[in-house]
Amino acid sequence: MKIRFLLLTYLLMLFSCTSEKADQNIPIDVPFSWSGATIYFLMTDRFYDGDPQNNFQHDAANPPAAYRGFMGGDIKGITDKIKEGYFTKLGVDAIWFTPVVEQIKGSVDEGTGNSFAFHGYWTRDWTALDQRFGTAEELRELVKVAHQNDLKILIDAVANHTGPVTEMDSQWPDDWVKTGPRCSYTDAKTTIDCTLVENLPDIKTESDKEVELPLFLLEKWKNEGRYEQEITELDQWFETTGYKRTPVNYILKWLVDFIKEYGIDGYRVDTVKHTEAFVWSDLYRAAVEAFESYKDEHPEEFPDDAPFYMVGEVYNYYASGGREFDYGDQKVDFFDHGFHSLINFDFKTDATREYEEIFVKYDTLLNGPLEGKSVVNYISSHDDGAPFDKERKMPLEAGTKLMLTQGSAQIYYGDETARRLNVKADGDAVLRSPMNWQAISSNDSKVGYTTKDVLEHWRKLGQFRKSNPAIANGKHQLISSDPYVFKREWTSGDYTNKVVVGLGLEKGQKEINVANTFGNGVAIIDQYSGKTGKVSNGKVILDTPFDLVLLSIN
Repeated sequence: MKIRFLLLTYLLMLFSCTSEKADQNIPIDVPFSWSGATIYFLMTDRFYDGDPQNNFQHDAANPPAAYRGFMGGDIKGITDKIKEGYFTKLGVDAIWFTPVVEQIKGSVDEGTGNSFAFHGYWTRDWTALDQRFGTAEELRELVKVAHQNDLKILIDAVANHTGPVTEMDSQWPDDWVKTGPRCSYTDAKTTIDCTLVENLPDIKTESDKEVELPLFLLEKWKNEGRYEQEITELDQWFETTGYKRTPVNYILKWLVDFIKEYGIDGYRVDTVKHTEAFVWSDLYRAAVEAFESYKDEHPEEFPDDAPFYMVGEVYNYYASGGREFDYGDQKVDFFDHGFHSLINFDFKTDATREYEEIFVKYDTLLNGPLEGKSVVNYISSHDDGAPFDKERKMPLEAGTKLMLTQGSAQIYYGDETARRLNVKADGDAVLRSPMNWQAISSNDSKVGYTTKDVLEHWRKLGQFRKSNPAIANGKHQLISSDPYVFKREWTSGDYTNKVVVGLGLEKGQKEINVANTFGNGVAIIDQYSGKTGKVSNGKVILDTPFDLVLLSIN
C-alpha cells in the first residue's frame, strides 16, 4: 500500500510539473503544426554542389543562355547542408526542393534564350531520377538524414505537363498529351484544357480513355533492365486501386512511389489550377494511404505524428479572397481537394504595409474564412518577377515581416542571405542565381548591412518562430501602438504558448508592457538579444543594442 501511495504521489507531482511547464511556456516538446511551418524552398541545381562528379557538361556547340543551364547543385548538396546544421540554425521545419525526376535531355529556346531542364519541371520519365541531380541512394539518405534532424521533406508534384519536345526528346503519344490551344485564362476551360506555353505538351488529365504506355518509355525501361519491375508494379497498382489506365492515373502511381520508396512527408503541387480538381483529390487519398503504410513499416524514422501534407501552387491565389479560386465562370475550393495550404500570392504586396495592418489581416483570415486551413506566405520565389524587395535593400525588414506573420512561411533560398534577384539574365532566370555561399564566407558588405548580419537576423527570427508556435498559429492582440508591441497566444491540447514582440523600439534600455501575458515575477528572455529580465508591475526592462525584442518565458 505504501509503495502504491508513493507511486501515486510521484505521478501527481509529475503531472503537476508538466502542466506548470506548459503554462510557463518552456519550449520543451513544442508541438509541430503544418499550419505554421517554416518551409525552405530551394532549386536543387542552384543550392549546393555536393558531388562534382555528377555535374553536367554543356556542349560548347549548344551553350545555355545566362542562368539557363545546369550549374551543379544536387541532392547530396542538400544532405551536406542538413548535416552541417544550416537548416536547423535557421529554424526550418521542412525543406521543399524542385523536382529531381528525369528531365528532357535536349534544350529549347523559349524566347529568353537557350534553356535546359535544370529547374526540374520538364519531365521525361516520372519513374527515374535525373543523374544530374543524384541517385536513388542519395535521395533515400537525404530523407533519412532530414528526419534524424527533425526536418520534413517536400518535393514537387508535376502532373500537368511533360517536358518540351526537342531534337533529343520525343513527344508523348497523342492519346497522352495535347499540344494546343494555348491557355488564354478567360474561364476554366481556357485555363485547364490548354497548354501553358508553346511546346509544353499538356497531359490529358481530363481523359477517361485507357491508354498504352509510350513505346519510347518501354524501350527505355528495357534498356535499363527494369521493364518487368515497372510493368508488374503498374499491374498491381491498377488492380488494387480499380483505376482505369488513363494518362493521369499512371502519373499518380509514379508520384505515390516517392512516398513508398523514400518516405517523403508531403508534396508541393505544381500548376494546380491548370488541372482538374479531382486529380488532386485522387492524389491526396493515394498519398495518405502510402504515407501511413510507410510510417507503420518505419516508425523509427518519424519524429512526430504529423500527417501527410499537400500545399498547392494555384497561381494568383490571394488569401484575401478566402477559400475559393475564381476562374471567371466558376469558383473552385481547392482546399476541399486535398490541400492543407495554398501558396499565397498576396503576401509580397502585403509586405509593403505596416506591421499591424499585416498581422491583423492574417489574424482575421486564418481565424475566419480560412479557419482550419492555412496559407504559405513568401517574399520571393523562382517564378515571381515582382517579389518584395527585389533589389535586396530591406532584407532585415523582409525577414521580420515574413517570419512574424501568421500562417506558414516560405523562405526562398537566399532570402536569408540577400542573394541577388537581379542578375544579368532574361525572364525568370534573374531569380535563379546560385546560392551565395561565398558571400557568407567573405561577409559581403552592402549599404546598411553585411551578409552575416542578414543571416543572423533570419536565424534569430526562425528559432523564435520554431520554439514559439504562437507566432504562426496564435491569436494576435495589440498591446500598444507607440511603442509597437503585440502578443500572440496559442493553445493546442495541454500545451499553451504565449509571446510578446516589440518592433521599432529604442535601442539601449527599453521598457516593454507585457501585462496580461506574463505575470509579475516571471523570468523573461529576449530571444533576439539573449538578455533576460523579470516582470514587475506588468512590465519588463531590458537593455539591448537592438530595436526589437522577441519575448518568451525563460
